[in-house]
Amino acid sequence: MPRDYVRRSKPKSTSKGKSNSRPARGGSRSRAPQRRIPWLAIILALLLAGALGYLISLVKGSADRRRAEPPAAITHTQTAPAPINPIDQKPVEKWRYIEQLENKEVVVNVPEAEASTQPYLMQCGSFRSAAQAEQLKARIAFQGLEAQVRRSTGSKGVWYRVILGPYDSKRRAERDKHKLLRANVNHCAIWFWEG
Repeated sequence: MPRDYVRRSKPKSTSKGKSNSRPARGGSRSRAPQRRIPWLAIILALLLAGALGYLISLVKGSADRRRAEPPAAITHTQTAPAPINPIDQKPVEKWRYIEQLENKEVVVNVPEAEASTQPYLMQCGSFRSAAQAEQLKARIAFQGLEAQVRRSTGSKGVWYRVILGPYDSKRRAERDKHKLLRANVNHCAIWFWEG
């Protein structure tokens, strides 16, 4: 006989007085085990706390005894000189080179820098159009430096070079080059001017 599992209804009881509820189980139900108190851990914790308290009282008691001890009585009728604090004293120097260096004169021969007959120039760009060269010249002028645009004709045509200088020393040219590098003007080259 087919069963309808979707619409299941309670089966009808055929016998009178019987209920469909589950019968109560007998006294065989097991109880949950009782929690035991960890006496050993409690005793160890109390002993540790007692030992720590005893140690603290010993340390505190020895500190109190040191404070309570009166200073040794002076038997002399004269008063003892006050102890000298080593921080207040000037340290005694053990070395003599400090005195020797104060009185010593050192002569240094510095060779004079040779003045170069050829001054330095710095080129920051070379362009095919004069407008680009003038634009770079304006960027350099914003940094407080004066540049020149020079027109040169070569085997590859006409070029417009942006030149700074002449500088009497390479050090001054390097100083301006670093100033331009900080302002994001790159590709500057320093070279001798030969006339």
